[in-house]
Amino acid sequence: MGKRKKKEAPPPVEQFGDRLISRNKRASFDYELGERFEAGMVLTGSEVKVLRDRAADLADAYVVIENDEAWLNGMNIPELQGTHYGHISKRKRKLLLHRRQIEQIKRAVEREGMTCVATRLYFRGGRAKVEVALARGKKHHDKRHSLKARQADREAEAAMKHCPSRALEADPRER
Repeated sequence: MGKRKKKEAPPPVEQFGDRLISRNKRASFDYELGERFEAGMVLTGSEVKVLRDRAADLADAYVVIENDEAWLNGMNIPELQGTHYGHISKRKRKLLLHRRQIEQIKRAVEREGMTCVATRLYFRGGRAKVEVALARGKKHHDKRHSLKARQADREAEAAMKHCPSRALEADPRER
């Protein structure tokens, strides 16, 4: 009997010409993001065509578990212009996840009071994928802390950008 090979972890999105379509920047501000899952989606042809033009909005997207199936609600894929047929822009879309991943999300939502939000939408190997993350809501003071940390990082980077290069390029007359 042959040995089974271990399944390798998928490469990061930036490799192999895979394209990022949309990111939910608001999710990391409003939530503490935990474990992440990569899921495929059941889409129609017109939805895929619009996604190839990088037109999608994940701002209000979240995952709901119904009848042991995962559904993505609130993602906006605009209707294809100039066609008589098409799709509904904010319909709920079925996510393709493994059974144990669905159970893990369901447990976290029911017992731990977490929510599951969409963080990124991208193409990998020609297929549309969405990254969903288990998340816990931040309090108002946590958001202020995030803003202060981000501002401190910006100031430190600006100081590093100007300070070391200027010190080395001192006036030659001073030597």
